[in-house]
Amino acid sequence: MGLFERWLSLWVALAIVAGVALGTATPGWFAVLASVEYAHVNLVVAVLIWVMIYPMMVQIDWSAVRDVGRRPQGLVLTLVINWLIKPFTMAALGVLFFKYLFAPWVDPQSASEYIAGMILLGVAPCTAMVFVWSQLVRGDPNYTLVQVSVNDLVMVVAFAPIAAFLLGVTDVTVPWSTLLLSTVLYVVLPLVAGVFTRARLLAQGPEALPRLTARLKPWSIAGLLGTVVLLFGFQADTILAQPGVIALIAVPLLIQTYGIFFLGWWGARWLRLPHEVAGPACLIGTSNFFELAVAVAISLFGLHSGAALATVVGVLVEVPVMLSLVALVNRWRPGLGGEAAKGVS
Repeated sequence: MGLFERWLSLWVALAIVAGVALGTATPGWFAVLASVEYAHVNLVVAVLIWVMIYPMMVQIDWSAVRDVGRRPQGLVLTLVINWLIKPFTMAALGVLFFKYLFAPWVDPQSASEYIAGMILLGVAPCTAMVFVWSQLVRGDPNYTLVQVSVNDLVMVVAFAPIAAFLLGVTDVTVPWSTLLLSTVLYVVLPLVAGVFTRARLLAQGPEALPRLTARLKPWSIAGLLGTVVLLFGFQADTILAQPGVIALIAVPLLIQTYGIFFLGWWGARWLRLPHEVAGPACLIGTSNFFELAVAVAISLFGLHSGAALATVVGVLVEVPVMLSLVALVNRWRPGLGGEAAKGVS
């Protein structure tokens, strides 16, 4: 790991500060960038995420993808965490904090909307950034691809009914344009490009592939930092105008994120999963598909609602928190346990 990667958390912190500063100093410029979107997917951010994901997609080996079915435990862990535990713990934490612990400082209407936004985050597990976290913990790219793909298929049928049940409403509809566009931009296109690139490189010789991936690695990190600058720049006014509310919303979100991670890590140890499967499996359940959550929050409660604000706070806390979890996974890499982990370098 190079010097730049070792201090990645510092660079992200500086990118957060830069994003807020630039968003405050040049709000018009960020407003223009924010308007470049379709179906609630910002296309500028999509390009940066694509830059992050593409290097991992080049490493996808289709012959190895077929072997994932022979060791399904990591996939089962991901599905159980994402769909049988995470939405319900998020709802419980939202109620606990905003109906009881934070009740003296938040009016009932706002509290209900914040809870709704948190629930929508909990029912929308991550699609795109998982590839970035998996790459940072040296996860198995083939297994990660299958985990994300199966997760997306489950989301198609499970998102609306679980969200409707937890929100207590009947008119939750999946914004198909957001879901489909995100899947195409973040999974299909980089995967096709990666497969094509890999085939061309392997035809050139065994050294061509590692040479390209090493060359792309700095661009992947640059894409991550650029994404952080834009996300915090887009929300600079909100961050400065409502710091107290954002801090209140962040508390249960942080507890949820770390709690789900440690639950997944315990499950990985119990299942004796190898590190390259366990790491991504734990991280998938802790991050969120924020485009989907934001889109549904706006459609149900309005652009300036507390629900929309809660989903935005989820976006803001995700990258710093996920980087701290990546650091934990890498630090604990030799200590996962189990025979399968012993051969992991």
